[in-house]
Amino acid sequence: MTMNRLTPSLSVPVRAHSRPLSRRAFLARMLALVGAGALAPVLAACRAFPEAGPPAAGPTPTPPRLSPTPAAPAATSPASAPSPGPSPTPAPAPARVALVRTSDRAEGVRRALALLGMPPVEGKTVLLKPNFNSADPAPGSTHNDVLRALVEALWQGGARSITVADRSGMGDTRRVMQQKGIFALAAELGFEILVLDELGPEDWVPVQPPDSHWSRGFLFARPILEADAIVQTGCLKTHRYGGHFTLSLKNSVGMVAKYGPDGYNYMGELHRSPHQRKMIAEINVAYRPALVVLDGVEAFVTGGPDRGKRVSAEVVLAGTDRVALDAVGVAILRLFGTTPEVERGPVFAQEQIARAVALGLGVSRPQDIQFLTDDSSGAEYAARVQEMLER
Repeated sequence: MTMNRLTPSLSVPVRAHSRPLSRRAFLARMLALVGAGALAPVLAACRAFPEAGPPAAGPTPTPPRLSPTPAAPAATSPASAPSPGPSPTPAPAPARVALVRTSDRAEGVRRALALLGMPPVEGKTVLLKPNFNSADPAPGSTHNDVLRALVEALWQGGARSITVADRSGMGDTRRVMQQKGIFALAAELGFEILVLDELGPEDWVPVQPPDSHWSRGFLFARPILEADAIVQTGCLKTHRYGGHFTLSLKNSVGMVAKYGPDGYNYMGELHRSPHQRKMIAEINVAYRPALVVLDGVEAFVTGGPDRGKRVSAEVVLAGTDRVALDAVGVAILRLFGTTPEVERGPVFAQEQIARAVALGLGVSRPQDIQFLTDDSSGAEYAARVQEMLER
């Protein structure tokens, strides 16, 4: 397989969220998210917590396995990972990752979802988190074709409502969405928009995982936790501001407040910390996604997140295990030649991934990743990625 490099080339309603919960519902939610050890510090900081639990696992029909043996290992027992911090229920091994080789984003999303199986969203409220860090063209931000394909698939799956929500890191979120035409797209497709920067103080939930590298925890958007199902979609790219790469784990940063009600700058702490990559992973204990889609039709192999050296990676990935997806994403960046930081050491030794493994957020080794492909080109691609993962 030859992988060629490319040269760089209406008003929508906003939902209100202020529903108080009982102490019983709050305790149950916190136990599901971060474990009993985290209850004391969070209870001290927060008097209410949303009731939405992690999405129930739906049927996962197994598609024909076309990937070669090295790229699609047989099922094994769940990996045992150290748990120095909060311990969400680990994803069972193997983690299924749909890999579609394509230059058509919408087609790639549809084929990836056909391989993986749609999460059960019938009658549910769905929160869809894109990558709107800036209004730059993909992979600087989520391509509208990807957003459209996901929204259409969720409506077809019977979703009761869909809300697209984000907080931009490199621009004003509402302006970014306007520049990208998201309000017009919402009017066309019937989804709601939530600008997370515009939430009130009561709509941010304090989270302080034990053994966290956050000095005072972080504030997580309550509307995301109140959704019945959380879907996120990101891009394939490096990160020049200390994250090293920005995939599904890093995409969760947009779910955290930039400033607290007292003016504290959470993003300032994150980007100044030598533990930035571990802190990124720690954000992800707050929720569990029903689906993650990564658009790698084009990728930044240096620079990022807004601009960088662009290559045609021609891939769309889908899964539910953020560790597995990010490991696969790092392996693909390495196939095209990337930064020294992303190239360094085993893939699973990358700090974001290693910390996520320690927190029980996903599989702990490349052998527990099972690729799902639907043609020989995808199978060949998956085999090369598997080889890179195991180096």
